[in-house]
Amino acid sequence: MPHRLYLEHFGPIHALPVLHYRMEFAQLVRQAVRQIRPDAIAIELPATLEAPFLRALGRLPQVSVISYPSGAGKKPTGTTYLLVESADPLVEGGRQALELDIPLHLIDLDIDGYPRIPDHLPDSYSICRIGLTAYYREYLGARGKESPGREDLRREQGMAFRLQQLSKRHERILFICGMAHLERIRGMFDLPQAAPLERIRRDGVTVWNLHPDSCREIMAEFPFLAAIYEYRRSALPAEPVEQANGLRKRFHALELINGGRQDIPEERLLDDAIRGSARRLGSEGTFPDRQRIIYLLFGQAARQYRQETGETIRVWQKRAFFRFARNYALSCGMLLPDLFQLLAAARGCVDDNFAYAFYRLATFHPWQNVESDLATISISPEEIWGGSRQIRFRPRQKRHKGLSHLGFLKRRRERHPGEWLEGFDDPSICSYPPEDLAIEGYGHFLKRRGSMQLSEELTRCEKFTSSMLDGIDLRETLRNIHEGSIYVREKQRAKGGVGCVVVIFDDDRGSKKFPYSMTWLGEHEQESDMAFYATDPAENIVGPGICRCEYGGFLLSYPPRRMMDVWNDPDYRGSMSQAEVLLMAALDYSPEKHVVYVAGRPPRSIFKQMAARLDRKIVYIPLGSLSPLKLKQIRVMHILAGKDKREIAREYIW
Repeated sequence: MPHRLYLEHFGPIHALPVLHYRMEFAQLVRQAVRQIRPDAIAIELPATLEAPFLRALGRLPQVSVISYPSGAGKKPTGTTYLLVESADPLVEGGRQALELDIPLHLIDLDIDGYPRIPDHLPDSYSICRIGLTAYYREYLGARGKESPGREDLRREQGMAFRLQQLSKRHERILFICGMAHLERIRGMFDLPQAAPLERIRRDGVTVWNLHPDSCREIMAEFPFLAAIYEYRRSALPAEPVEQANGLRKRFHALELINGGRQDIPEERLLDDAIRGSARRLGSEGTFPDRQRIIYLLFGQAARQYRQETGETIRVWQKRAFFRFARNYALSCGMLLPDLFQLLAAARGCVDDNFAYAFYRLATFHPWQNVESDLATISISPEEIWGGSRQIRFRPRQKRHKGLSHLGFLKRRRERHPGEWLEGFDDPSICSYPPEDLAIEGYGHFLKRRGSMQLSEELTRCEKFTSSMLDGIDLRETLRNIHEGSIYVREKQRAKGGVGCVVVIFDDDRGSKKFPYSMTWLGEHEQESDMAFYATDPAENIVGPGICRCEYGGFLLSYPPRRMMDVWNDPDYRGSMSQAEVLLMAALDYSPEKHVVYVAGRPPRSIFKQMAARLDRKIVYIPLGSLSPLKLKQIRVMHILAGKDKREIAREYIW
């Protein structure tokens, strides 16, 4: 790992080039203070804001906003906002000065009408890999002979003059300055500079407490990352203490809110999630890794999502999320995605419920409250940053019957512990008919998909000679356009149809995650026999006599009422997993030659031999090639304790 810190040294000045509002540079400020041990710290802010800036520093980690009227003339034409948050190098420099009792100097000029100039700079995360030395040199090489504006020259001459004055009184000065100005300030420092003409007082400066809702939108570093940086500035947070009611020591974000045995404030659970993530980043003093923080954020949001919806983030969804987010960031010239890109990836690769859970955790700042010693202000992103990007969430929630105009309502809960267990007075069990229709429809779709795949495998292509066969193959013709020939194709129909369908969501070779297995016979002639393995119904009771499960895998066999109990059949004892039991049963019970097998990976080669001996053929369809939204819909099932529960089930199933 390269040495990340780099300092420009001229006279008694140790200058640190930074990018504003970036967490990596705030950490570099801390390292620079420990290495140099300065007797003064100078930062790139005007002295007219010194008193309100010190007031805002004293409130940290609460986020503050400094505002003042601005305009080139006597009458103000707008309002300027300065955000004071933890993960900013200038703010960190000020905090270090206050905490270590080092003189702090604000040496910039107060200029009205400074233009908003967006700098297209490399991702600051690269400093974690190549260090600030290589980063800064590449930055200087990319800028070349770029000429500064008139306002920049005034500011740089003023800061060079202030540094000359400070160098007469101090031996080691840490100067924290933006990369765009440092090289020219260094050149001006060696030349005589006159005292600048500048504003010496500014009226109308106000320090505000930022509203928590605005905090979610306008912080330069999204709140989850900023909170982790804040927790790691000092001693790592302690493990959550064990609760008196016997709950476990750690609480993941919102994990016990819905369906839990105790109402715990959402803010406390989110804070515990952030504390736990801060501890997992390594020992004290370890450079915070933005990539690992994003990974931890994803894991905490996945736990919250599972508790709220009962659905688990699968490995392929996780892989798709990080691949999508990476490619989105690279298309914008960044190494790692920002919050908007992460939310877009969460919504696109999982669903709106997960994106909303991700948003609530990523934008939670533990210390921000509406009540404060200062007046609270709400600011839009347009006011402080000049623009914004919007993303909408449409989380799937249960609406109460007849009250849809009132908006989303909370899920039903037990009025007293054990109330819903009273519904299990009927020893018979049954399924929920709307889910049966959905899974039967998807089974027919997979059969058609398997038939199409067989036809494509039997399609042959050849050069056109005397017959057009089944038409021109445009793809093959264009691929060989250099030959000047036309290719035609012939579609051959597969002999035999598709019988059984096997869908495997999780192989679960140890039978630990999906201990519940069963064989169901169709209730009527339009319904298939089914064998499945799933999660334990008793672990998720959602209503009186209503349990919610997730399939690990299932087998559909039509026509119905032919299937024996496959889980106790001695012929299938040689299988290595529950998924292989279903595949062996499908080969046995299929009335047609072909069996569709949908899974994350193809079956072992021994099953192809077994199918050939039975005059069967396995048609493998990769799980990742199917719609993740549809797979998620059919994966959830509900088991009802008696057919009388079907009348009330819609009030509890969502």
